[in-house]
Amino acid sequence: MFLIQTVSLSQTTDLLRMEYTHIPENDFGISTSRYRALFNIPIKMGKENYLVAGSEYNTYRFEFNNPLPFPSGSLEEIHIIDVNLGYILKWNPSWRFVGIATPRLASNFVEGIENNDFLFNFSALVWKEKPDIDKPFRLILGLTFNSATGLPFPLPLINYQKRFHPNWSYSLGIPRMDLKYYIRKKHVLQTALFLDGYFVNIQNDILLPGNILGTTVSLSALVSAIGYQYKISKYISFYSLLGYSLTQEGLLRDGGRNRAYTLNDEGNIYLRTGFKISIF
Repeated sequence: MFLIQTVSLSQTTDLLRMEYTHIPENDFGISTSRYRALFNIPIKMGKENYLVAGSEYNTYRFEFNNPLPFPSGSLEEIHIIDVNLGYILKWNPSWRFVGIATPRLASNFVEGIENNDFLFNFSALVWKEKPDIDKPFRLILGLTFNSATGLPFPLPLINYQKRFHPNWSYSLGIPRMDLKYYIRKKHVLQTALFLDGYFVNIQNDILLPGNILGTTVSLSALVSAIGYQYKISKYISFYSLLGYSLTQEGLLRDGGRNRAYTLNDEGNIYLRTGFKISIF
């Protein structure tokens, strides 16, 4: 689950995105709000090659309405800041190579910036696209490495999207699969199944029951949703999703990244809305 944001970046075609997500209070007494903003700037380096520079910022705000066996103040707001640097190389008329390096700060920042706040992600992939045929498609194959996983090797990345009918398209892959129905030129309905989550350093370690120190907080969730998209133009749109997390696990982890305390392991309603400008 810690690969979610790296994989999302490898698959996104957004130049700008502004997004708000809300998860209402659950049986654990926790409600969550997330604010997300990203931009990517393509810089032409040749006839078909591009340098892509950008950034993404996520902030999560939590309300804890049930008592916890430890102070929750340092968990009420966490932040993830990515700096993205990528290169797109056109090999031939069908295939492109994409390399993306993403240094990351992920922390509650109660004491400024510490060494443990830094993470590093890297993705290398090939991208094939046929946008101007009767049934356009996009295929992505690659590898992604994320230092938050604790694994010393990259993991596979696969995504396939196809417009198989004038009114229908689907996408298969990780972290997202969806099926879209194009009602009219400006109106799109969709069903989606996707992963969401984070892995963030907690400064001023939290003393938990059993004299265990909680040093990081993580969330992994599998969300099923239905959504609507209104396309202002071919590349600019508003969107909204209403879903439910089929599985969800919010944890405090110790210094070895083992489970130290379960904050939340029950599904809940999931609401998301946003605005984006894409290149496709």
